Amino acid sequence: MNALHLTNQLCFPFYSISKEITKRYRPLLEPLHLTYPQYLVMLVLWEQDRIAMKEIGARLKLNSGTLTPLINKLIALGYIEKKRNPDDERHLVIQLTNKGLSLENEAQQIPEKLVEILGLTEEEYIRYQQMLAEFSMKLGLNDDATC
Repeated sequence: MNALHLTNQLCFPFYSISKEITKRYRPLLEPLHLTYPQYLVMLVLWEQDRIAMKEIGARLKLNSGTLTPLINKLIALGYIEKKRNPDDERHLVIQLTNKGLSLENEAQQIPEKLVEILGLTEEEYIRYQQMLAEFSMKLGLNDDATC
């Protein structure tokens, strides 16, 4: 086995799969005017509204240089707003607007539609999700994201 052969790399299938899944999300997210990274931010906020921007970055493994443009675009779309934390002016709190809250209803079917597009059974979806969660833990990510 050639260790430097592309097909022998663990990283390449993850890279390819990530790109392909993101591509499959695109037509589902276009009607909501969201990109995939913006969708991830919205998922965090639909789970917990009024959250520190720093916390969103930690959950999504994004630095502020990557997160700030996503937040600004979502503000421009009218989905969220940012305010200074009244308890600590140094920290920004992100919260959903009414428009952002109503968008959650429109997004409800996205996970189910994606599973259908990918041609997965419920059992396959659960198995892949569990395998990736285990691998994430091995990497020390302790990530509960399921997208």
